[in-house]
Amino acid sequence: MEAFIELDGVEKVFDVRRRAGLLRREKSQVRAVDGLSFTVARGEMVGYIGPNGAGKSTTIKMLTGILTPSGGRLRVAGIDPARERTRLARRIGVVFGQRTTLWWDLPLKDSYRLMHRMYRIPDQRFRENLERCVELLDLGELLEVPVRQLSLGQRMRGDIAAALLHDPEVLYLDEPTIGLDVISKAKVRDFLRDLNADRGTTVLLTTHDLTDIEQLCRRVMVIDHGRLMYDGALAGLHEVGESERTLIVDLERELPPVVIDLARTVRVEGPRQWLAFPASQSAAPLVSALAARYPVMDLSLREPDIEAVIAKMYAGRSGQ
Repeated sequence: MEAFIELDGVEKVFDVRRRAGLLRREKSQVRAVDGLSFTVARGEMVGYIGPNGAGKSTTIKMLTGILTPSGGRLRVAGIDPARERTRLARRIGVVFGQRTTLWWDLPLKDSYRLMHRMYRIPDQRFRENLERCVELLDLGELLEVPVRQLSLGQRMRGDIAAALLHDPEVLYLDEPTIGLDVISKAKVRDFLRDLNADRGTTVLLTTHDLTDIEQLCRRVMVIDHGRLMYDGALAGLHEVGESERTLIVDLERELPPVVIDLARTVRVEGPRQWLAFPASQSAAPLVSALAARYPVMDLSLREPDIEAVIAKMYAGRSGQ
């Protein structure tokens, strides 16, 4: 498949000054991205994950031209983002979960009108794209509301729509579901899935929510300390990181720890028990076995902490 995003040995080094006395400061360097190489094909939806400070946001900023690499080669659609940022801007969309591209004191619709002019979007194309985003992201009742009065979930949906009004070929999403409620997350995921399937938009998604990755991405890349540690399927990541899901079971009454081949009991509090099992395995057989042998009242599933998964991977490599 055609490579749409290409990184070859990309580095980003920041100069940092720290206080080293009353009047003296010492200069040091922080390597945020360290020899990063990967390609993303046109139309792929890829999860790009790692712990805080791993270099995810720095990578996104280099891909958009906000930051210039310290070394290596980087291309998006054959364009060097740092050299041709304005030209590239018409072909990309960006959503930073903790920052908004909308005008704070203006109604949502006025922010969209400004973007209509900024990107010089043809009128018919703008109307069609706006109507589609408003319908699929449920923004109809919010268009007259000032951005500062929107909830986090509403504002996030508004930001995603804003990033797509000019029909970008690639969409960078940096923590797009952070702080959202369950309903808002579901709407955002459904929209992104349809966008990728219907329009073939290339999507690079950074998130700490593994459910986002599981529901949207076939491929996942893990970065830590600025280096690519894993590139492949999510199931493979769980196997490499030896991660575990947790099934929280509420029984009808207090019982001794559950004994079952498919999982191990890691905690018991009255009638509630916590069972750990490999994250690469389906929960369905475990649930069936529990229901057949124990008086189950309620169940809930807790996904593994991605930072814990990566910490295990990193510790394993350090010990080699």
